[in-house]
Amino acid sequence: MNLIETIQNKLRERGIAAYIIPTSDYHQSEYISDYFKVRSYLSGFTGSAGTLLITQNDARLWTDGRYFLQAEQQLEDSGITLMKMGDPKVRTIYDYLSDILTNGNKLLFDGKMVSVKFIETLEKRINNNIIYLTNDDIVNSVWPNRPQLPKDKIYILDEFFAGSSYKTKLKQVLDKMEEKKIDTLVLTALEDEAWLYNLRGNDVLYTPVFLAYTIINKNETILYVDKEKINQEVHEYLKDNDIKVKDYFAIYKDLEKIKNKKILIDPNKTNYEIYRLIAANNEIKFSTNPTTLLKCIKNETEINNTILAHIKDGVAVTEFMYYLKHLDFKDGITELKASHYLTSLRKKQKGFIEPSFDTICAYGANAAMLHYIPTTETDTVIEADNLLLVDSGGQYLEGTTDITRTFAIGNITEEQKELFTTVLKSVINLSRVVFLEGCKGVNLDILARGPIWEKLLDYRCGTGHGVGHVLSVHEGPNGFRWQIVPEREDSAVLREGMITTNEPGVYLDNKFGIRTENEMLCVDAGTTEYGHFLKFDTITFVPIDLDAINVDLLRKDEKDWLNNYHQKVFETLKEYFSGDMLAWLTFATRKI
Repeated sequence: MNLIETIQNKLRERGIAAYIIPTSDYHQSEYISDYFKVRSYLSGFTGSAGTLLITQNDARLWTDGRYFLQAEQQLEDSGITLMKMGDPKVRTIYDYLSDILTNGNKLLFDGKMVSVKFIETLEKRINNNIIYLTNDDIVNSVWPNRPQLPKDKIYILDEFFAGSSYKTKLKQVLDKMEEKKIDTLVLTALEDEAWLYNLRGNDVLYTPVFLAYTIINKNETILYVDKEKINQEVHEYLKDNDIKVKDYFAIYKDLEKIKNKKILIDPNKTNYEIYRLIAANNEIKFSTNPTTLLKCIKNETEINNTILAHIKDGVAVTEFMYYLKHLDFKDGITELKASHYLTSLRKKQKGFIEPSFDTICAYGANAAMLHYIPTTETDTVIEADNLLLVDSGGQYLEGTTDITRTFAIGNITEEQKELFTTVLKSVINLSRVVFLEGCKGVNLDILARGPIWEKLLDYRCGTGHGVGHVLSVHEGPNGFRWQIVPEREDSAVLREGMITTNEPGVYLDNKFGIRTENEMLCVDAGTTEYGHFLKFDTITFVPIDLDAINVDLLRKDEKDWLNNYHQKVFETLKEYFSGDMLAWLTFATRKI
């Protein structure tokens, strides 16, 4: 509580009513480098989503259903009140601020770390005249050993992997700008910039991007980046492509000079300081970045490479499954040891870069926490007769993967088998749907939730999310969710070439958790007099644990789907295994 009290004293000294600390960087990224982990440092809560609000006499943290159990544990005795987002009895941060702020109150936040959308929404809720203080110097005063901004080198993702050149992509962007009658695009989303330039970096753990801003108009493209990250090869590449390079922070002075232009910014991806500098002297259009819509539809090369990445990943995870099924419990295998072993198997695959997120390896009751990450304090021994949930993924030069499997370790209960089978039914329902083009994930989500809702259960998260190409494992604008959540940006119309996860689950507090996850590619299903139809091809190749299924609960058509899927898994992976491993794979993918 010392840090919170120190900050509250500073707020009183300066006459500041409230201080907002989001989970963010200057680019509104999901995963952030250590320099930006202010909320985690101040609160002790390490989940990847949440907003901390400190007032002169109070501290509260808002986070979503994925992290309720984790946040309750990590905030215990901290003096910070947990605010459970989505609970109808819990006020939103906007409503809470509306209650406590009066005319002339000062509201402090770092203008580079808060999105335009957040402030726009706040202004709609607060009728009083509030003074914004956007130059936050409090953090550095209470964080003496704050990590530095990352300095890793940028590298080129060859067109062999990307499937399209920078100049081709730039023309697509300029064409979209012309359609929207836009003079200037201010691009701040790191994944969008990495996609546009065919460049990658190591500034954010698990996401191969680099900190940068971009300004595009019909005459020039300016990349704002730390020049120390550019080696000779990248320097020549940028020069050959007529990309002007300026220092990372120079964009803020340059923005002040722009006058009388029609500028497009994405309010969800652009920080408030950028908006503040251009709003008064230009016409601002709020819209999703054209790059976001272009990059989510994978080209043929990206699709073929992503499938290859999933084959490599399938080999690693299937070998891991074999390992789990032959555990010697005398060795005292723990969640962390198992997680590290899975990473070692991925590292054996050519083209592997890094995991695509922190591996969730959760045994027994730990799996009831949707995003539980084992630590040295929580690390649990894996013993017989329970479930182990492992959600993991890899970044490969060919693509990005995300897979969850729940494994029966020894004998499990009939309740666990029943709910495992229920989750499987949910996966199957969504996997085999055929739908008219124009549908969004919100139209299809009930197919996954239906079998779980029938048992009066639910899961406090979306059913699936888009996946980038050697980029973020969580990437809009496509996804599956039963109701639209505007700030999630995952409710776009589903189109051919989009890749989306399918990951329903059941989580019983203090008992166990079950999730099965595959990635699916949206493909053509044919055109009739009624319109163009689409469907999904599953591109994840790992057995689903037959030991955890109650076969009697499956209909014939559901058994047929599972048998066909397992036949595809076997045919895809058989050439990579031999001997006992191949014999086991044959058994693990047997017909039921």
